[in-house]
Parts: sequence; structure tokens; C-alpha cells
Amino acid sequence: MVELGEEIVVEEEIVVEEEKVKDIGLKDLSKKLDEFAKARDWEKYHSPRNLLLAMVGGEVGELSEIFQWRGEVHKGLPNWEESDKEHLGEELSDVLLYLIRLADVCGIDLADVAIKKIVKNAIKYPPPEVTKDLL
Repeated sequence: MVELGEEIVVEEEIVVEEEKVKDIGLKDLSKKLDEFAKARDWEKYHSPRNLLLAMVGGEVGELSEIFQWRGEVHKGLPNWEESDKEHLGEELSDVLLYLIRLADVCGIDLADVAIKKIVKNAIKYPPPEVTKDLL
């Protein structure tokens, strides 16, 4: 379960409304990001180039810093503090949100092309065949 904080402006005060989200789609996130940008008049800054540079030069860099000196990290992050996992989640979210916004600004249906890419990769890289000798 993911917590999603949504800012609501009420009489010049910002109130944070927390809602529990079990499953949210890319289109829903895209809509929320679009509304967020429009409410702040940030659309003029959200060119594909600017979004890409902010994502790669900023957010991916911040994500990389988390892993920079840790050596190999095991699946599930068993030796990490909860605060480190929370920080990782925030940086992963930043990258995801920039990617979704970039796709939206470029007119790309990210969910559609992602499914098509999985199918394409499955054809390009089929699983190894099981021979009778191995059975």
C-alpha cells in the first residue's frame, strides 16, 4: 500500500490530505502531475528537454548517490535502515514522476508502449528451450 500526499489550497493555507492508494495507474499519475503543473503555472517550463535534463541530471543522480558507496546490494535491502528505504522510495518516485510527465508532454502513452516493448523483448529473447535430456 502506498501513501500519496496531495496538496489542497484552502484560504491561502496548504493542507496536506493523505489518502491510501492500493493501485493507481499511469494515466491517473499523469493527470495528477498535469494538474499539479497547471496549478503552479509550470507548464511553460515542462518542455521535453527540460524534463529530461531534470530527470537525468538531477533525480537519477540523487538516486545513484544512494547506492554509490554501498557495494553490491541484495534484493529486498535486508541490511538497510527504514529511513534509507524511505529515502530510496522518494528518489525512485521522483524519477518515475519525471518519466511519466516527460512521456505525457511528448504525447507517448507510456503504459501502451511499455507493454509493446515487453512483447517485443519476449520475441527477441525467448526463454531457453527445455530438452528431454533435462527432464
